[in-house]
Amino acid sequence: MKFSKTIFTIFLLAISTISCSGDDGTDGVNGADGAPGAAGTANVIYSAWLTAPAAAAETIDGTAGMSTTINAPELSTDILSKGTILVYVSFGSGTYTLPYTSTAGGFANTITAISNPQKIKLFRFRHDGGGTVNLPTTLSWRYILIPGGVTATAKTAKLDYSKMSYEEVCAHFNIKP
Repeated sequence: MKFSKTIFTIFLLAISTISCSGDDGTDGVNGADGAPGAAGTANVIYSAWLTAPAAAAETIDGTAGMSTTINAPELSTDILSKGTILVYVSFGSGTYTLPYTSTAGGFANTITAISNPQKIKLFRFRHDGGGTVNLPTTLSWRYILIPGGVTATAKTAKLDYSKMSYEEVCAHFNIKP
């Protein structure tokens, strides 16, 4: 028992000695700072507002709809596998994150984005499976590409940008809406 108390006392003494630290000297003078970069936009790629070509009827995975494609030359296989791709549609009443569900032409329908290297397919389908609802060329589209590559830890959990509004994403990355 006496041996255990001695070991325990030495252990506590060692911990208190190691965990306490004194002043480690005076701080030196900081070197010259480099030119500041754009706040919040490191490696984030975003497009201007784009119009898409006229849509054509297409069936994807057994679902009939209308599709068109916008070019996204910076969209790489690396971003597809590790990053985040956000696509937005803008029209008279606001800006919306895809997938976007609404009632148009009297039917519930969804516009979604299907990403491939250097291209983003925009696909609109009706929920009832009947007919199609057009994708007008008057709609404006924008994509934001956020490269991955840094594994999140518990302290630096990755934000879910798809849950943020368009305005929140723009503010976070200092993107002009």
